[in-house]
Amino acid sequence: MSEYGSPQPTRDLCGTMLVHRRLLNESMTYRARRATIENRALQYERGRRTSTRTDVVTLPVVVHVVHNPDAPEQNIGEEQIRSQITVLNQDFRAANPDVANVPEVWKPLVADTRIEFELATRDPNGEPTGGILRVETDKRGFTWDDAVKAGATGGSDAWPSDQYLNVWVCQLGGGLLGYAQFPGGPPQTDGVVILHSAFGTMGTAAAPFDGGRTTTHEVGHWLDLYHIWGDDDGACTSDDKVADTPNQGGANVGTPTFPRVTCENGPNGDMFMNYMDYTDDVAMFMFTQGQARRMNACLEGIRASFLVAQGVRAPAAAVPAGAPYVLNGEVERLLHDSERLTTEILNDIRSALGLVTGRSNG
Repeated sequence: MSEYGSPQPTRDLCGTMLVHRRLLNESMTYRARRATIENRALQYERGRRTSTRTDVVTLPVVVHVVHNPDAPEQNIGEEQIRSQITVLNQDFRAANPDVANVPEVWKPLVADTRIEFELATRDPNGEPTGGILRVETDKRGFTWDDAVKAGATGGSDAWPSDQYLNVWVCQLGGGLLGYAQFPGGPPQTDGVVILHSAFGTMGTAAAPFDGGRTTTHEVGHWLDLYHIWGDDDGACTSDDKVADTPNQGGANVGTPTFPRVTCENGPNGDMFMNYMDYTDDVAMFMFTQGQARRMNACLEGIRASFLVAQGVRAPAAAVPAGAPYVLNGEVERLLHDSERLTTEILNDIRSALGLVTGRSNG
């Protein structure tokens, strides 16, 4: 083991909830945004709102490879990066070969989320790009404090997070495999961070996290999914806010045997093969319909810019100078929803500030 590395984690350790709790403590704005986002997700979960999206959305990805020259293995190859994009596309479209291993009782719940991913082809200035940035650092490793997300702290600055899914690949310490920022957080730190040896399916990817599922898990968080057990330390009192995922007592690790009953959730027990659990990569292979609804609530709400970007009927080159873009009805609705969401967030922020200052909005 290099002094710049750390042993391959023996369990899937995700730092997303650590970031979430830090932001809740630090930012009233984040609290207000999360309340609005949760309200929208609840409307989708209870059927009060339904998704109008019928097409597949393709999310542009920029991969920031942040590497120390003294540890050349951190500078992972393009083939390894592309192997991860392939896994994401299979997992989010329910096209992964191992989806056949879902227990029969839950096969009707398996969801094709109609979300795909591709390396960005244009940078923020409109110039051609391969979607991969390589940035040298003098840091031996990073943790969940977001230092990897800024050049000033040894990392790489995010591309606009309303246009790109930012993925930072680097050396992480403390047994950390990755972490994400839930929607609603600061744009300059929006995205996911992955340990280089848990990214993709080749190169430095090492068992038991060499199936690309760490990134699937973290992108699930980025699209507003919680851990399937609800992060309640085994109390069985909280869950992931999705009705079709059974409540379970805590994280599962390794490769459990079906059924595994906790929290009186028999006879079928835990859905440990869900991407939002902590099992080994070979043991997770599904999202549910309820999780797909929650992701749609996110994509049609706070992350609607990704749908709007793909909703223009005519490409810019085909639009006469001075003529407005022609938007279809779905995109017009998304734009309206985005404006309404912004208004709701501003109202929530004003209310929160009123609580702090003792002033009312009247």
